[in-house]
Amino acid sequence: MIPPLPPDDDRLRAFRHALPAVEAGVYLNAGTAGPLPSEVAAAMADLAAWELGTGRAHPAFFELVAQRLDEARAGLASVLTADVDDVAVTTSTSHGMSLATWAARVGPGDRIVTTTLEHAGALGPVYALRDRGVGAVFAEVGDGSDDELTLAALAEAIDDRTRVVSVSHVAWSTGAVLPVARIAELAHARGALLVVDGAQAAGAIPLDVPSLGADFYAVPGQKWLLGPEGVAGLWVSPDRRVDLLPAFGGWSSYERLDARGSADPWPTARRYDAANWYKPALVGLARAVGWLAMYVGWEWIHGRALPLAHGVAERLAAIPGVELLTPRTRMATLVTFRVAGWTAEEVREELAARSFVVSRTVPSLDAVRFSVGAWNSVDELERTLRSVELIAAHTPGTIPPRRGLEIVDHRDP
Repeated sequence: MIPPLPPDDDRLRAFRHALPAVEAGVYLNAGTAGPLPSEVAAAMADLAAWELGTGRAHPAFFELVAQRLDEARAGLASVLTADVDDVAVTTSTSHGMSLATWAARVGPGDRIVTTTLEHAGALGPVYALRDRGVGAVFAEVGDGSDDELTLAALAEAIDDRTRVVSVSHVAWSTGAVLPVARIAELAHARGALLVVDGAQAAGAIPLDVPSLGADFYAVPGQKWLLGPEGVAGLWVSPDRRVDLLPAFGGWSSYERLDARGSADPWPTARRYDAANWYKPALVGLARAVGWLAMYVGWEWIHGRALPLAHGVAERLAAIPGVELLTPRTRMATLVTFRVAGWTAEEVREELAARSFVVSRTVPSLDAVRFSVGAWNSVDELERTLRSVELIAAHTPGTIPPRRGLEIVDHRDP
């Protein structure tokens, strides 16, 4: 059994009621996109209706969206435990990672060091720069479970030519939490910048980003923050604000261009905002983060999700035929596993058809990944795990058929 949690039935019921998608299936894929709160969808619909009925060029519209931009920035700063002036509002984690990676202005002969656990969104700028003559080094860190192995591999890879070290806080594949603070010390000792992909950390685990020592920390809006796609955040260390080339994307930047077209050099991260977001999405992120903080409570969210994830990992590890790939001593809320005799896609499809489980695969590992959230109930997780037990006890050819619906024809012959 998953260890019992403190009584919170009423709170959980209210939380789940506000997330309609969690009633349509066992929602275990917030690592891709979290369940959208009804309140967020309503706020986005309201602004979309304004765009349709009043127009997108009305002065009052711009004033409203500017206010919501400030709210979104403040919400992101709260999640990151950061100063609001250190947060830029971007369009995705990948966008933030690209901005930050290019900030070092690397060129031929320089190096970027990353790990073998990184997501394609973080690797995009690495490959782009490699095509321009920049060396790309991939440190072999295994599954991320051994901090000393991780640090030793990075120490060997980082040298005096290294300009950027790019790592995840929580590995998207195995779910391992990497020792970011110690990696920052190692990178800075060699004169390199540390760029962190926080896609599977922001909203999933408590964060104090300034204390990590990173130079840049990119986060999404649509995953654990339960916002829409198309809007995200980039934390920029106060020491690194001037490293980024100004994007002049947001209203704040435009307003600070003087008649000669030069920028007011006020050194805040908001100079690097993206340009021309889909405005309802911006409003949606502001509402989602504020709703989670004030209506649900981050302490409750983290206090519930982390024990649930650990309980799921423990149960999976005990099932014969199941190989748990997530290191239990270094995990957050992602749980990755394989089932002997089954491909990952076969397992995912069987869980979806048999128990209405919404999950995803990690193709590079041929594994299934569960993203356990505070919205999950113990009962639905137990049903999911019993389905995994059933799958592991059979092969695709021997598993009992799923119960079908009997169609009764009441028409007269």
